[in-house]
Amino acid sequence: QVTLEESGGGLVQSGESLRLSCVASGRRLINYDVSWFRQAPGKDRVFVAAVSRTDGSTVYADSVKGRFIISRDAAKNTVYLQMSNLTSEDTAVYYCNADSPLGNEYWGQGIQVTVSS
Repeated sequence: QVTLEESGGGLVQSGESLRLSCVASGRRLINYDVSWFRQAPGKDRVFVAAVSRTDGSTVYADSVKGRFIISRDAAKNTVYLQMSNLTSEDTAVYYCNADSPLGNEYWGQGIQVTVSS
């Protein structure tokens, strides 16, 4: 069982930055593929970024490529999402997701990010 807790959200102005954290308890997060998703009001939850458990490679949605960076700190059992040059289109609830090789999937409770223009 993995428990994920997101933090670091809040209200920022357009063009500013935020760093989200996803802290895991119960298991070592480095053994999981970890992703960030987001859900804007009235829309479906969509993929944002992911980091691979095998080699640490990363992948991003086109909408955030070049502005967001996903990274992990094994010692802190944490995955980060550094978000830069934020726009109102980035306003959403952001969720951390962890997938194990056995197919177990875990979600955090979500954290609100609001970007005012």
